[in-house]
Amino acid sequence: MKTRHHLVMFLSFALCLSAQAQKRSLTLDEMFRLADENNKALRTNSIGVQAAQEGLFAAKSGRLPDINASLSASYIGNGYLWDRNFGNGMPIDMPHFGNNFSLQVAQVIYAGGALNSGIALADLGVQMAQLQHEQKRQEVHFLLAGHYLDLFKLGNQIRIFDQNIALTEKMLDDIRNRQAQGMALKNDITRYELQLENLKMQRTRLLNGKEILNYQLTNAIGWDTSVEIEPDSTLIHNILQTISENDWQQSASQNAPALRQLDLVIRMNEEKEKLAQSARRPKLALVGEEHLDGPILIEVPVINKNFNYWFVGLGLQYDLSSLYKSSHDIRKARLEVQRSQEEKTVVAEGVDNGVHAVFVQYQEAVKNLEICEKTLALANENYRMTRNRYDNELALLTDMLDASNSKLSAELEWVNAKISIYYYYLNLHYLTGKL
Repeated sequence: MKTRHHLVMFLSFALCLSAQAQKRSLTLDEMFRLADENNKALRTNSIGVQAAQEGLFAAKSGRLPDINASLSASYIGNGYLWDRNFGNGMPIDMPHFGNNFSLQVAQVIYAGGALNSGIALADLGVQMAQLQHEQKRQEVHFLLAGHYLDLFKLGNQIRIFDQNIALTEKMLDDIRNRQAQGMALKNDITRYELQLENLKMQRTRLLNGKEILNYQLTNAIGWDTSVEIEPDSTLIHNILQTISENDWQQSASQNAPALRQLDLVIRMNEEKEKLAQSARRPKLALVGEEHLDGPILIEVPVINKNFNYWFVGLGLQYDLSSLYKSSHDIRKARLEVQRSQEEKTVVAEGVDNGVHAVFVQYQEAVKNLEICEKTLALANENYRMTRNRYDNELALLTDMLDASNSKLSAELEWVNAKISIYYYYLNLHYLTGKL
């Protein structure tokens, strides 16, 4: 019996340690770092960057010489010889083994700018892939930051509900004692029991919401979903840097991922215009060939020998049809440049509006916190005074319920106000590409 008791105690202790081990504290910076390392969406984007880099290497390889080699062996059948009117035919014996070897080398000297434009486009493609990866990184950071702050908010709300549940239970005990002394009615107990059940129900909803957010966060940063994340408790006490709206706007105009991508799009379209214009320019290449053929079939009778010859020289190519075919491509490329420039103006206006709206919301959140702090102080003072009057039988139970609800509401609003400030502050960093 004693052994069984010790075993139960040991298992209980082990379970407690296991439960404690599942809780892990996590700061915002640590979460961002883990997301960069483990988030599946970011890993997918990083592969896109690698693919773009390989495209750049492929474009640069166009500057290297082209080398082609061929080797063949063949069976040659006998020939037949006629006059021009196909009369007086006679068979011609042929050597039956034929061989051919050729080596061709071509080095582009000038391609009308097509090679340089192709390499520039590939390089801009790498930069675009990197910017898209950075934008995706910013999006993931902002999404996770929202979940993190909501998780922090829910944790604080649960603690507030725990405190209010404890106060309500204490009030219930006092009322039951009063009822036993004939100083309170059964209806008074029912009211507080209803209040207690409502608080417990809301707390359960908060716990479920916290569990859902925790699951999503752990999945996103590569942790086991059984881990319970403990947000940084000092977060809402951090002093945020005060920056004017003009500074935010200037930072957004320089660093917003959408604007930086459009800058690249404009440059890419300019390179496409150069590429279209290169079709109207001649192409010049240094060429060299080496041939070894046998037998020599252009002679009659056939010479059953190997014939080797080689040459080097310059090859010039000019597509005359490009003078009337490429004009539409050039005009299209110019219009694409103009369209991307206009699109950047539109997007810049949207970024400007977004920064302004969030900055106003940030200022509103700061002012709202000041109001919430005053409201919370008044609610606590009202609850203290009402409780004192109730204990001295100078206030009704309904007064206590109103005071308790006002205190709970003020505490929740204060927490929400603190989190809102931090949320809008992070939102400004997200809009300016610095999250």
